[in-house]
Amino acid sequence: MTPQLSIFAARMRDHIELCAGDFASGDNHQNLGWQEHADAEFNGLALMLFTLQFESNHAYRNICISRGVRPDDVAHWKHIPTAPTAAFKELELSCLHPEQRTHVFHSSGTMKQRPSRHFHNEESLSVYEASLWPWFEKQIGAAVHGLRMLCLTPPPAQSPHSSLVHMFDVVRRKLGESEAVFLGRDESNSGWTLDFDGVMRQLASDPAFATLKPELILGTAFSFVHLLDHMRASNLRLQLQAGSLVMETGGYKGRSRTMPKAELHSLITKHLGVPRSHIVCEYGMSELSSQAYEQVTGARCQVSGEMSRTTHHAPRAFQLPPWARAQIISPETGREVADGETGLLRVFDLANVFSVLAIQTEDLAVRRSDGFELLGRDVAAEPRGCSLMAN
Repeated sequence: MTPQLSIFAARMRDHIELCAGDFASGDNHQNLGWQEHADAEFNGLALMLFTLQFESNHAYRNICISRGVRPDDVAHWKHIPTAPTAAFKELELSCLHPEQRTHVFHSSGTMKQRPSRHFHNEESLSVYEASLWPWFEKQIGAAVHGLRMLCLTPPPAQSPHSSLVHMFDVVRRKLGESEAVFLGRDESNSGWTLDFDGVMRQLASDPAFATLKPELILGTAFSFVHLLDHMRASNLRLQLQAGSLVMETGGYKGRSRTMPKAELHSLITKHLGVPRSHIVCEYGMSELSSQAYEQVTGARCQVSGEMSRTTHHAPRAFQLPPWARAQIISPETGREVADGETGLLRVFDLANVFSVLAIQTEDLAVRRSDGFELLGRDVAAEPRGCSLMAN
């Protein structure tokens, strides 16, 4: 790790803080002139970080050289060489020296798979956390500060290498939520399991846990599937407090048990009483430091207000924060697809200061003018993702 990377990390924290100030003020900067300035600023930062990572990340430099690309050859962020997520399983794609690596996030594939490894230290985690919180708060809304937090994952002590669990713990700390509860268990031989009785005690009318607060329930898609299957088998239905929110993450590709998102959300509404306008979808992975969320207007209502009666069944686009960009690439041509077309998702994440900013995922997506619509895993890719831990 070079001093220049530390300087860049500090600059990124300041940049994110400025963006967060715009979020708080409600300034969306929709005019063309501002967007051109933002694009130019992102491009300059991306090229600077690419140069630093080329110099400091030996494995990534080899990837670039094998493709005949060096920093002097690149004038735009879209041409920065990407590292495939699979490379994180085989290579140490880090600018940190081994003795500097104090933490590592693993991808959550099947037990037989070798996980991806994204190395961190305190400095890189500070950028990760700076990136995580303001975009989460903007997408979930100010009402999140009045919710009680329930996580359908193991606690951090049981899953120290899960970026998702770390994310939930950061949210807990930011909210100052001492009552936050982690209701999963990490079974070493079978992945994550869920304490169904504990969930029901927390959500139902047990006097020891009764609360008038709306709930913020966070979990993987498969955790919700297992919870809803349990509730359906037990003929249980709840009506959570008005203003309650659900955030689900994770996909199904490569697994025999699948559930279309519309069906999953319909069952959440049926058994938990949370309308679709209050169900937020998150997209993230261990190899990234920023997350994408589907735009959900209804989730921004005040806790004390009425739940949105709007029903919206059109695809909702995922959006990354201003310090990250998405590209949808044709696997046949390697070029960016047109709006409305399908390809493989690439993410350029400036918060990945100490690893690789340009990531080629194995996820299929549709390019949308305001983001991307996620379709799921490429059928040729091996299964992975936080959802698999809960299967």
